Amino acid sequence: MKSNYKRIGNYIRLVDERNKGLQVKQLLGLSISKQFIPSVANIIGTDMENYKIIRRNQFACSTMQVRRDKKMPVALLQDIDEAIISQAYPIFEVKDEKELLPEYLMMWFSRAEFDREACFHAVGGVRGSLEWEDFENLQLPIPHPDKQREIVAEYNAIQNRININNQLIQKLEETAQAIYKQWFVEFEFPDKEGKPYKSNGGELVRNEELGKDVPEGWRVGKLGDYIESASKQHDFNKDSLIFFNTSDILNGEFLHNDYSLVKDMPGQAKKRIQKNDILYSEIRPANKRFALVRTDEVEEYVISTKLMVLRRIKDELSELRLYHYLTLDSFIEILQQSADGRSGTFPQITFDEDIYDKRFILGNEITEKKWNSFLIVYYAQIFSKKDENRKLIEFKNILLSKLATIEK
Repeated sequence: MKSNYKRIGNYIRLVDERNKGLQVKQLLGLSISKQFIPSVANIIGTDMENYKIIRRNQFACSTMQVRRDKKMPVALLQDIDEAIISQAYPIFEVKDEKELLPEYLMMWFSRAEFDREACFHAVGGVRGSLEWEDFENLQLPIPHPDKQREIVAEYNAIQNRININNQLIQKLEETAQAIYKQWFVEFEFPDKEGKPYKSNGGELVRNEELGKDVPEGWRVGKLGDYIESASKQHDFNKDSLIFFNTSDILNGEFLHNDYSLVKDMPGQAKKRIQKNDILYSEIRPANKRFALVRTDEVEEYVISTKLMVLRRIKDELSELRLYHYLTLDSFIEILQQSADGRSGTFPQITFDEDIYDKRFILGNEITEKKWNSFLIVYYAQIFSKKDENRKLIEFKNILLSKLATIEK
């Protein structure tokens, strides 16, 4: 071990401040991706005074199920001054920020190597929990504070660019959904003169399927007429396959660079996927676990049984048109309502019951062509920013990996 490696426990201390008097209202959860998230816990009848207060530059972590999840969830609160979090999470802080910067310590926790080491030491219980003492005994290099600040600044420069891209992506998504509502819900798409159709006297006719008036020449489609669930099982002649699950995709992004390599998947559906397939989670649709396959290099992929593979079967509508409709907030809300109405620990949707018969409105030929042209430009921008972020994340990971070789 290099001389500048120090025991984590020498630099941190536990904090246990309870929410007496209910002085703090904002409740956060902790994700496996090492981020604070709005809590979705059912707190009806819960004594919120027993929850822990976490303040800016303090950490929350989970030492449970580390070996099972192969990650130790830990996050640094930076965006807000204070919040409350479940009493199940240990909260700790850096003793002296003149010796160790919280941001630098969080960088160390973000390394894949840290998770592997934590997993190695996690031996408690069936699911492999990490004892607090073992966590404190883990070590990291602690260079001079000036060097720490330099490293953090370089890391933050990359992260800030990612954040800017994410803000732009969010704004583009909000704009596209607003335009969709304007065209296909309010019927204010551009008429022949470029004016809003309905507001300028565009003719409407009654559509009995939808139970409302729609523009003349428009019709109602059924998703099952345009897409299928590619659930056929296949034999693979590969020594190893790439498996990914619902947790590997989120809001159009593939999250993992190193997918699990497996030789055999007993009990798992071996589904082939191809370019332009839409991957869609059957569990908790509101979590936005979906993605469009944009590469041809997918011959070795194996898909979880909880992940639908939706494939276009007619050329009348483009993959982008179908993908955009399937990922509209309004459509996802309908699917979530279906899931919520079912029993079970993890209620889920199915293609046959929840997607196949869903009706959606189709514009006339001119409007659909205009909309598809918009989607081509829109997704070109979205995918460009997401691809840039993927490269930036690679740079971040390289920087994180170099932490282990830092000298004083």
